[in-house]
Amino acid sequence: MASAISANKAELLAIANAVASEKMIDKSIVIEAMEEAIQKSARNRYGSENDIRAKLDPQTGDLSLWRVVEVVEEVEDYFKQVDLKAAQKLDANAKLGDFIVDPLPPVDLGRIDAQSAKQVIFQKVRDAERERQYEEFKDRSGEVITGVIKSVEFGHVIVNLGRAEGVIRRDQQIPREAARVGERVRALITKVERNNRGPQIFLSRAHPDFMKKLFAQEVPEIYDGIIEIKAAARDPGSRAKIGVISHDSSIDPVGACVGMKGSRVQAVVQELQGEKIDIIPWSEDGATFIVNALQPATVSRVVLDEEDGRIEVVVPDDQLSLAIGRRGQNVRLASQLTGNQIDIMTEEEASEKRSKEFAERSKMFEEELDVDETLSQLLVAEGFAELEEVAYVELAELASIEGFDEELAEELQSRAVEAIERQEATYREERRALGVEDDLAEMPHLTEAMLVTLGKAGIKTLDDLADLATDELIAKKREQQRRRNNDGPPLRRNQRTEDKGGVLGEYGLSEEQGNEIIMAARAHWFEDEEDAPAASTQDSTQEAADADSEQ
Repeated sequence: MASAISANKAELLAIANAVASEKMIDKSIVIEAMEEAIQKSARNRYGSENDIRAKLDPQTGDLSLWRVVEVVEEVEDYFKQVDLKAAQKLDANAKLGDFIVDPLPPVDLGRIDAQSAKQVIFQKVRDAERERQYEEFKDRSGEVITGVIKSVEFGHVIVNLGRAEGVIRRDQQIPREAARVGERVRALITKVERNNRGPQIFLSRAHPDFMKKLFAQEVPEIYDGIIEIKAAARDPGSRAKIGVISHDSSIDPVGACVGMKGSRVQAVVQELQGEKIDIIPWSEDGATFIVNALQPATVSRVVLDEEDGRIEVVVPDDQLSLAIGRRGQNVRLASQLTGNQIDIMTEEEASEKRSKEFAERSKMFEEELDVDETLSQLLVAEGFAELEEVAYVELAELASIEGFDEELAEELQSRAVEAIERQEATYREERRALGVEDDLAEMPHLTEAMLVTLGKAGIKTLDDLADLATDELIAKKREQQRRRNNDGPPLRRNQRTEDKGGVLGEYGLSEEQGNEIIMAARAHWFEDEEDAPAASTQDSTQEAADADSEQ
């Protein structure tokens, strides 16, 4: 590059063309870099205080070098200013305030200047190359790309993608997969970020979308949109599940993905280092899809709790270990695939749970409504679980229960209302004992029981409530499976813990209701802001009146 700066015109253009072609960047960027390098070297020669410009003609290779000076009446900076008389020797039409060009002779760059110019050109070209790489890859997230493994650094695999490099981080690799330098590798582009050292291209072989893309390459029907992969879940290197649906009733989605003698799915399995893949027919019906997702286990019954986003699945006793899978793998993948928390229970556990709930509800009705055991059990058998359901259900529905009449239904509803009022009074006393202000009782959707819960959590004033975010107030509790150790199987249902969720998470408030409560609690803040200007005006008026009286 040192010879390039002092080269003749033809050589300068030849070098510019060669660099632009090699680095795949615009020739004008290389020309601009050369001009900048020559300008820097000229400033070193003539003085860095000078405003020196260089122009390299991209067609002929002619180099022009000049100094820009301002025409002033009295010169203060001899490097950047010139008086009118001297300026008119350079340009007869020059006048005060103009910026004129003072031509400079070409510089013969020495070894040090040439080295400096070389660094400037290299940096400019490098920056342009990085920007070109970013522009090339920035819109390619979600695409499968093939590269050659360049190196392995601290467990992270560096992949040569041709005109850029990508990285497969340790947590995005398939476990126990050996990465050998020089081998070709396929991966999914997950993210492209701009960085001072060039674009950062993050790759993954563990992402569920990587498996989806591989199926699209192997199964023409998926590529054409006839078959769609609706959901996918992976335990990289071990097992995976995909839910597929066909938009053409004449094509079996599972059979098409498996291929003749399993040829299509085996191609994907080999790429994923032997990962077993369960291909499951996707269904609009949530319960049906869950049954399919838990294959190969047989499911007896599915109970959906849409409000909490949880599902209880009942399986025969001999199917429990199969449904859970080794180290909980089968149920974990099924949960990821369906997007719901799945609780696995045996027939015996489900029966015990139903019996316990039946007994608890019967006892509650028996005590609160002051009825005998037979009547309370009859209410539970008919599906009543709360006092509010008895109190506010249509009278005709309650009277239609076998053995009931209208008079009994009215009496039960009356007792249910009284029981609710007693509970409210009890909670009200407890709430006041906790120091929860009455203002909170005026908030929408909040019952006295909720206010007691708030008081126990230390939320006793409107400001306390207003400081909460909606999620902090209403987020539902979620069961979390603990493990005996990192490798042990998930514990059974009665050995699970719950995260704290929101303060009122147990009451099933919707996000809309939560927002209404928080906004109502914050309303007094805005009222205070509106009253403040008026108050300050009154104060100033009073001060003025006091001043007048003193005078």
